[in-house]
Amino acid sequence: MTTEQLERFHKARPFVPFSIFVGDGREIQVDHPEMMAYKPKARTCAVWSDGAYEVIDLLLVTTLKPRPASTRRRRAS
Repeated sequence: MTTEQLERFHKARPFVPFSIFVGDGREIQVDHPEMMAYKPKARTCAVWSDGAYEVIDLLLVTTLKPRPASTRRRRAS
């Protein structure tokens, strides 16, 4: 995975929620572009979820995958 691939997912218009998979088997969901922050060419990114943020070492990311529509979270009205 390259930072350019992450940037393509993050800046896609329209935005499509996606998952970041890391080497230890965890899946980190990015539900909105404002929920993730990083600097181009940086080695880490931060993802905000469930009231906390997680810093991810991009060297440990194995896969990025768009999430199917059925697994996307919906906002309560």
